[in-house]
Amino acid sequence: MANALSDVYAMGGVPLTAMNIICFPINTLDKNILKQTLRGGLDTMHEAGVILVGGHSVEDKEFKYGLSVTGTVHPDNVLLNSTAQVGDRIILTKALGTGIINTAVKARMADNALEQASIDCMKQLNKTAAEAMIAVGGAHACTDVTGFGLLGHAAEMIEGKTLGMTIRASTVPVFEGLQPLAEMGILPGGLHRNKKYRLSIVTRGPTCPAWLFDVFFDPQTSGGLLISVDGKKAETLLSTLQEYGIENAAIIGEITAEGAGQISVE
Repeated sequence: MANALSDVYAMGGVPLTAMNIICFPINTLDKNILKQTLRGGLDTMHEAGVILVGGHSVEDKEFKYGLSVTGTVHPDNVLLNSTAQVGDRIILTKALGTGIINTAVKARMADNALEQASIDCMKQLNKTAAEAMIAVGGAHACTDVTGFGLLGHAAEMIEGKTLGMTIRASTVPVFEGLQPLAEMGILPGGLHRNKKYRLSIVTRGPTCPAWLFDVFFDPQTSGGLLISVDGKKAETLLSTLQEYGIENAAIIGEITAEGAGQISVE
């Protein structure tokens, strides 16, 4: 639910309405599961100030649920994922690792504290982060980090451009307790696909450990905003995000004039 709303927040917009999209195996799952899911979705909509205007449901062998969200933004204020500028600093607003943690939960290898931390992160709307971004100003580009992982979505900012990007690995927020899982190879299939697809444009420096490099390709569910902001506004935006309660927000890199279409992870 929060994941669907993030696309509007990432463009500098305000979500207004949503429609439920449901696929449900009516003959094999308890209807109470569907009821609880819809209640959770409605609670999230209320938190976002969004009105439910209907939905579509079909019978399917697998349970699927999501939202189709509509929002508004002034044409002059639309943020794209492809309009970063040289000198911008890159800010990430949530910790990485939900894909790995979800994989560990399925294998019963994640402790309760780590599982709960992941759930809390996925439930957190990007509404507050977007409000801070708009209040401070200076953002040139923005996207939300979801299925393509940090480096996959970062690549969209510089792909086909004369720009490069540097990511400073030690500054990227990740869940505490994630390292042992990553080092054991508890990695989702999507991580390997993301890495294979984008590895040709990414260089890993010697100070970035292999397990952490893998995390940067981890597909996220309801990940944070990735903001390319004027370098002069970056520290102000970071402090504002933290004042707004976005505790994991961090400046993780910058847009460079060198290395066109390449990401250097140092």
